Amino acid sequence: MAVGGDPDIVFDFLPAPNGTAIDPNFFTFTGMRVLIEEDPSPTFKVLKASMAEFPALLGQSVSYAVLEFPVGSVNPPHTHPRSAELLFLLGGTLEVGFVDTTNKLYTQTLQAGDLFVFPKGLVHYQYNVDPQDSSFAISAFGSANAGTVSVPASVFTTGIDDGILAKSFKTDVATIQAIKAGLAPKA
Repeated sequence: MAVGGDPDIVFDFLPAPNGTAIDPNFFTFTGMRVLIEEDPSPTFKVLKASMAEFPALLGQSVSYAVLEFPVGSVNPPHTHPRSAELLFLLGGTLEVGFVDTTNKLYTQTLQAGDLFVFPKGLVHYQYNVDPQDSSFAISAFGSANAGTVSVPASVFTTGIDDGILAKSFKTDVATIQAIKAGLAPKA
């Protein structure tokens, strides 16, 4: 059995890997200010505060994300291999769901003020089902680097042979190529 997670540290905190001075600024993350300063995003948007963006989190086993869902937008199926996710819906309505290891789908429609937990490592998604209003959520993670593995991207944009994908999904190569074309970055 393999177990993954953040290692315990034997210090109060770990110094910045780049030698940044340890002062109150080291423990302050200002990257979420754009949420207050900018207009809402027209497409699904996630802002993260993990150890990559906020080095003070290294060794602390916590991280954070803020998710903006315009009408009809989706956070596609994905996993976090190193942490569960606790989502708090601040505004709007979201359909959320995850699939367990027996391929059972658990879904729920959340209202503002609801919390939902996505178990560690399981495929899950969020979808704004409201036809008129955007949704806004905060996710907390029990890892400074929960990781995100996008199911569509990892399956269709990593170079797996079209023939293998066609057999795996019991379809034809043309369908696989159409899916890949839809996932290709816009030029």
